[in-house]
Amino acid sequence: MSHNYEFVQLDVFTKTPLTGNPLAIFTDARGLSDQQMQALAREMNLSETTFILPREPATDAQEGKRVRIFTVEEELPFAGHPTLGTALYLYSTAASGADEIVLDLNVGKIGVRFSTDSNPRSNSNRVAGDVFGEMRQRDPEFGPTLPPDKAASVLGSEEIAAEWPSQIVSTGLPFAIVPIRDSKTLANLKPDLVRVGALLEGTGARFCYFISPERQDRLEVRARMFFYGGEDPATGSAAGCAASWMVQQGIANSDEQVLIRQGVEIRRPSEMYVRATRDGQRVTNVRVGGHAVEVLRGTVRLDCQLDQSSAVPHPS
Repeated sequence: MSHNYEFVQLDVFTKTPLTGNPLAIFTDARGLSDQQMQALAREMNLSETTFILPREPATDAQEGKRVRIFTVEEELPFAGHPTLGTALYLYSTAASGADEIVLDLNVGKIGVRFSTDSNPRSNSNRVAGDVFGEMRQRDPEFGPTLPPDKAASVLGSEEIAAEWPSQIVSTGLPFAIVPIRDSKTLANLKPDLVRVGALLEGTGARFCYFISPERQDRLEVRARMFFYGGEDPATGSAAGCAASWMVQQGIANSDEQVLIRQGVEIRRPSEMYVRATRDGQRVTNVRVGGHAVEVLRGTVRLDCQLDQSSAVPHPS
């Protein structure tokens, strides 16, 4: 006996197919075990895969849409582009046209608000890049700053923008925000990931988010995020941390919308629009927004008679 599970794949933080950050979404994951979800995430082989678990309409209305997020290795409490992409998919298929959807994630409830282009391109229940979604992340927690000499040892003293601190920040998932001198230096960055791991040991963060803020007509930021085995095209969770850090440091004004460009160096350009509110000494109301576009749909067939711990997905 087998069961079919449908999925869609989006490119997130972009309006253009085959750019941005890809995301697989299983649209109805009821009946899947934890082990099967993890196996499907490995099968998709993307940075994250999400699983929507529909509940009774009254429960969804009160608690939000239940969604779980998996990497190829583990389940995450929160991640940015899976949250935004899944919410944009749910908006595209919703009959009500509500301007906000709340996702019930492991980290808690995350709301995503929507606005449509003046000339929407699609009415076909597909994510078509014509809707802007903006998620509100948790209020930031500012952790320790990294010793300047140790931060410089990861990259070299000429790369770090010494006028600002490198600091651990979390809006649901902690990152080390590391400012880089300019966008050209950022483009040529080659961090030693072994040293990065040693630098972050004991901080709660696993990755550095390297950013280069530059203000001309408006404040724009170039960003990169490296991990073992690759580089992330767009890191929405880190973008919220960066927005919080920039407002705290006075680089960005309170509620100023800032464009973060990421993924350029790996030919997956992404655009994230971020802002946060300064309320006295607090930073709050952290928002990260962008678009998404659907690139494919498919069905995975699972042999249900297999033991769930060793179930193997079969593409159909």
